[in-house]
Amino acid sequence: MKNGQPIAIVDAFTETPFRGNPAAVCLCRGPLPDDRMQRIAGEMNLSETAFVDPNLEGGFFLRWFTPRCEVELCGHATLAAAHLLWEEERVPADEPIRFQTRSGPLTCRRVAGEISMDFPEEPGVETPAPRKLDRILGTSNFEVVERNRFDWLVLLEDESQVRELAPDFRRLLWLGSGGLMVTAPARRPEADFVSRYFAPALGIDEDPVTGSAHCFLGPFWAERLGKTSLVGYQASKRGGLVRVEVPGTGRVTLGGRAVTMMRGELLR
Repeated sequence: MKNGQPIAIVDAFTETPFRGNPAAVCLCRGPLPDDRMQRIAGEMNLSETAFVDPNLEGGFFLRWFTPRCEVELCGHATLAAAHLLWEEERVPADEPIRFQTRSGPLTCRRVAGEISMDFPEEPGVETPAPRKLDRILGTSNFEVVERNRFDWLVLLEDESQVRELAPDFRRLLWLGSGGLMVTAPARRPEADFVSRYFAPALGIDEDPVTGSAHCFLGPFWAERLGKTSLVGYQASKRGGLVRVEVPGTGRVTLGGRAVTMMRGELLR
């Protein structure tokens, strides 16, 4: 047991157990081979497993793996990693946490009981709807389609359409790598917009709460609603709230809470 790597499961973008998005977080003692990290992520079989390497002066290296591949940006597993580092007292409670990632430096802070994360803005551009999108989604009632370097975004008319959507995951693979988010104005008083996120090409049919998607959704809705402080609700079965600040600097701030569900050791 003494040689094990500490690992935990943390529900992110929620303070209620069994809600939000669960991420595995491995607190590594040093760099792990890529193939080992991928095998561990497959073993955990969650949408993301985060690997935190402390061997960086003034911060940590952070990488994220789905059960199928490594990704360049992940919000909920970053929130989970920061939450665990503070909870395990690897970092003093009043100090920020600086991660170096494939998307550059990301900084997390504790602000008014939440974790605030500085992320890159990922704005999209309007584009023609991809071929057979109506067959993929099971509806043709979409208003706007945009694309960024990772994902597609589809605007629907109403929150109920987002909730009731039953996409064809096999046909979703036609869109290639990345994911597809669907969004609409929120009816619920605590949110400005709702969304769902699908990424079968990454090994995730539906992600419960997707922080990185809000790097796209935040600028999208800030422009349409004329406000820079927004709240998004991801309407998956588990559900979760993401606070978004869009200051127009090329960065966004994502905010949320987290709760640790399980701690253990990875023995092999």
